Amino acid sequence: MPYKVFDNRAGEYDAWYDTEAGKAIFAMELECIKPFLQRYSRPYLEVGVGSGRFAQALEIEYGVEPAPALAHMAKARGIKVTEAIGEELPFPDKMFGGILMAFTLCFLDNPQKALQEAGRVIQPEGGLVLGLILRDSPWAEFYAGKGKEGHPIYSKARFLSQEEVENLLQMCGFKVLDYRSTLFQPPGQSTYQQESPVPGYFQSAGFVAIRSRR
Repeated sequence: MPYKVFDNRAGEYDAWYDTEAGKAIFAMELECIKPFLQRYSRPYLEVGVGSGRFAQALEIEYGVEPAPALAHMAKARGIKVTEAIGEELPFPDKMFGGILMAFTLCFLDNPQKALQEAGRVIQPEGGLVLGLILRDSPWAEFYAGKGKEGHPIYSKARFLSQEEVENLLQMCGFKVLDYRSTLFQPPGQSTYQQESPVPGYFQSAGFVAIRSRR
């Protein structure tokens, strides 16, 4: 259960967003995701809501998070959080207009089942937005290297390729509609300049958003 490491390091994980680099990177990731999610009607759900940073900034009403310490932080940020795993969403069919999964796929035990569950709770006109570090990017290589060195969080990550993500989405009944990419600066720096996201998928991007629907 990869999420357990987040429970032990919730404070450290959340505090990164307040560092100089964290603030800049988060702003770029947020700008990449936001217009995709806003194409869909409310209510919104974030699967793997973490400490609630994205959900708060995007005004996402609902979240699921299996790590109790992170769920508590997200609740404190005003999100209606249920402690649950992405593979077993505690919601009725067709409840949500838009679903976000930011960095969630690479930490799931069964990403296919989680995508199937997302499909179950999405409204017919709704859609799914993924935020990802894809495997062949410099950032995935950087974090995978940290994982091999024993980093407690990145050692649990399983970075997927663009092809693997597209295949998973297709198997679960989703059609990929659009890509946006950002963070073309190299990993490991203490400061970052703001970049505007660009349409399409680029292997050199550190962060990619994918918009899909059933």
